[in-house]
Amino acid sequence: MNNNILGLILSIVYIGAIIALSNLFAQKSKEVSRKFIHIFLANWWLICSYYIDNLWFAISLPALFVVINYVSYKKNIIKSMERDDDQEKSPGTVYYAISLCIEVLFCYLFGFNKWICFAGIAVMGYGDGLAAVIGKWLDTKKVVFLKSTKSLAGSLTMLIVTGLIVGLTLYFLGAEYWIMKTIMIAIITTVAEAISVKGTDNLTVPILTTCMLLLCL
Repeated sequence: MNNNILGLILSIVYIGAIIALSNLFAQKSKEVSRKFIHIFLANWWLICSYYIDNLWFAISLPALFVVINYVSYKKNIIKSMERDDDQEKSPGTVYYAISLCIEVLFCYLFGFNKWICFAGIAVMGYGDGLAAVIGKWLDTKKVVFLKSTKSLAGSLTMLIVTGLIVGLTLYFLGAEYWIMKTIMIAIITTVAEAISVKGTDNLTVPILTTCMLLLCL
């Protein structure tokens, strides 16, 4: 079987499994189910970059989910990834899929290193996702950045997780002064996440992280 077709099949199975499992979590907590999808969907890039070497195969699923997520956002179709509160609803899932499309273009069209692209996606998935989970769990003091309200625990989690992902990426890709660069990128990305409103952190965080990593190598 052609590797591109195999990669596409594995991607569909993986994404389907995540959504199916999230429905189980949704019975206990809608927020946990949302963040489960948010975090583990980032790992899709590992399947994509390993098996798929064709731009159109790589971008087909995230492009499809731009449409699916938008319809779900408007019609509440995939309930495990949508918020019930209309005041808190945002097209963040749509932005997430758009960011995956952009990272695919960075890698497959413009030739960015696949690990730099994965770092951007992982910071969006794990950094932002864990920040929300831990921020709610610890329930620390809230701080308002422009029109965005963030918890101190959440922002600290974002800073630490981003630092780990970026640091490992810079170290293994042989960047000079990687510790200093890691601290700089982690701080800038955390601030960008804090001031992004209505789900736009799913755009600003991965794209900013990837571009800064590219400049630091």
